[in-house]
Order: sequence, then C-alpha cells, then structure tokens
Amino acid sequence: MQIGIVGKPNVGKSTFFGAATMAPVEIANYPFTTIEPNKGMAYVRTPCPCRQLGVTCTPHNSMCIDGTRMVPVELLDVAGLVPDAWQGKGLGNQFLDDLRQADALISVVDLSGSTDIEGVPGDVGSHDPAEDILFLQKEIDCWMREIIKNGFSRIARQAKMQGSKPEVILHERLAGLNVTEAQIKDALRAVPLPEDPTKWDDDLLFNLCSEIRARSKPMIAAMNKADIAPEGNAEKVRAVNKVCIETMAETELALKKAAAAGLVEYEPGDPTFKVKDGVKLSDGQRKALDYMKSNMERLGGTGIQKCLESAAFDMLDLITVYPVEDETKYTDHFGRVLPDAFLVPRGSTARDLAYRVHTELGDKFIRAVNAKTKRTVGADYVLEDGDVIRIVANK
Repeated sequence: MQIGIVGKPNVGKSTFFGAATMAPVEIANYPFTTIEPNKGMAYVRTPCPCRQLGVTCTPHNSMCIDGTRMVPVELLDVAGLVPDAWQGKGLGNQFLDDLRQADALISVVDLSGSTDIEGVPGDVGSHDPAEDILFLQKEIDCWMREIIKNGFSRIARQAKMQGSKPEVILHERLAGLNVTEAQIKDALRAVPLPEDPTKWDDDLLFNLCSEIRARSKPMIAAMNKADIAPEGNAEKVRAVNKVCIETMAETELALKKAAAAGLVEYEPGDPTFKVKDGVKLSDGQRKALDYMKSNMERLGGTGIQKCLESAAFDMLDLITVYPVEDETKYTDHFGRVLPDAFLVPRGSTARDLAYRVHTELGDKFIRAVNAKTKRTVGADYVLEDGDVIRIVANK
C-alpha cells in the first residue's frame, strides 16, 4: 500500500513525512525544497495475534511492541503543488505523475493560514486553508481529465462503432493510475454520460474525474500547524473535505527525536508523553516540552499516527492477515513465529492472500487452513481481520 503526501509548498509536508518515517529529508522555508519524491516506511498499529495464541512472535516484515503489531506502509512525499500544476506550472505534471500508484492521499494543509495559495509565507490567519483543499482536488481532477483526453477521440469513435461499455473505455485510459474498473463504474452512476462517447465534453469529463478521484485516491486533510491555528479554521476545512485530522508534525518529529535521545517516553499515537525520571532538562527544553504537552492534551495527540491509520483502516478498509507454513506452531519455514503481517482489502479471499504472498502460490492453490480454528477452508474463504492462514499448494 502506498500513501501519497501532497499539498502546496511550505505547509509542512516534508516535516510530516519525516515525522512519520524518521527518514532524513531536506526541510526548508522555500518552495520546491522537494523535487524528487521522498519514499519511506511508516507503520500502522493493529493487535498482534501473539497474545491471543499465547506465543512469542518473531516478526520479519513488521514489528511487535507489547502485543501491538506495527505493519509497514509506504509513504511518498511529492513536491509542493501550486495552482495550474496540471498545466505544468511548477513542474506540476511531473509531481502529479508521482502519485499514479498511490492508494490514498494525505493532503497537508497549513491550518494556521500563514502561507498563500502558492506557499509563500505570510501572517497567521492571512489565508483561508479551505482553498488549499479545493485547489488540490481541482488539480488532480484536471490531471485525470487530460490523461483521459490524450488520444481519446480515436478511442471514442472506435467505442461508438463497437458499442463498448463506458467503464471499459475509461479504464483503458486510467489503468496506469491504479484506478479499477469497479471504481469507474461506481463513479459513472453519479455522473451519467451520453451513450455516445464522442459527445463527452470537458465539463462532463471533469465532473466524472472528480467522482473517480474520490473513489480511487481518497484524501485525508492533515490540518497541520494546529497549535497556532486561528479559531474557526478547522471548521472551514471540514466543510470541504470528508476526513480531516488536526496535526502537529513539528511536535511529532521533536518527540521522536527526544525519545531516541532518552529524554521522554513516547510511542507514536500516544495522546501525551512523559519526561523520563532523573532526566535533567534546560529551562528552554522544559518550556518547549510543556508547550507541546498542553497542545497534545488539547488536541488528543499530534495526529500523525491517526492520519496513517485512518487512511489504512477507515478510508481503504484494510485488514491484517498473517500467512504461516505450520498452522500448529504458527511459523514459516525458518521457524519464525507469526513472521509476516499483510494489509489486504476487506473482502479478500484465501486465494487472494496466496497471490499476495507469491504468484506461483496463487496459481497452484489447493486449500487453506485457518490456524486459529484449525479448520480447512477453500479458495473463496473471506479473510477476517487478524486471521492466521496456512496456504496449501501443489508442488
């Protein structure tokens, strides 16, 4: 799974990315600090089956902390987008292309309103942050529309003669954007089009792309700099985006560094933190930590982990499953207990999991075993969150 971190310059995108992944990135107060996309791994939390099964796990592709499995997700931090990026402004087409394979988007917004629509710094409250969401939605919709229009006339004429279904025509144009035919078909119900595809004009295609984007690239608004945001700004953003979370990326990054230095006790997602016993702090350090703690307690945390988990579990509706090779010991062929945790869409089947592990395993699938119940299940068995599954295949 890949989550794209998007937004205009100077809103804290790279700080958000660095706080979520602890990957070193260049952070500066000028546009286009990020040119090439930054890639890194963040983690989402889910209960590990080790406690329920009474075993000590030895994770391979993830981590387990006190019975909580930390499952990796890939983050992609693209360069800041500005109005008319879809027309190439600010190298926008290049940056939009970086988002092709993203399953969901986290749009980092400067909730303080201290940067204008192009990311130029100004006074707190001088800009309406809701405009940043609206412009970004428009940029992605226009970008999708232009991809559809490229060579579309020829395809539309052929489709008219052959009587092709609209979702098939559109999927041919958008398959490279990780858009499914089912998502397109669902969007078509919201925006009925003329049966004759040669009559699809720019306005109809724009409206359709808006519906496709909402389904294929669901977006969370990370309302960043929430600690200095004027009253009422959060409500403005919530009015234009379905899922909004107040965040403080600088606080998350500072706390992770403080925890690594042994100054505080803090786990990502905690609503607050604790200064370790015996640690001596300077007046400046204590003042900064007091400021961060008061804002975290007011907002319920820094919001960074909440954004990641909302994207994975709420917007994409993913569940976690654990493939093993020995259903009695819950191990792989190296003897590692509950080694791998995979995020899969809710509704996935045992065969889907087999293909996720390895193509050959899916091709040669015979049956599966639910290691928790010890029951044999078929290819169409619908996986449940936390399932531990052994796949049996032909050799």
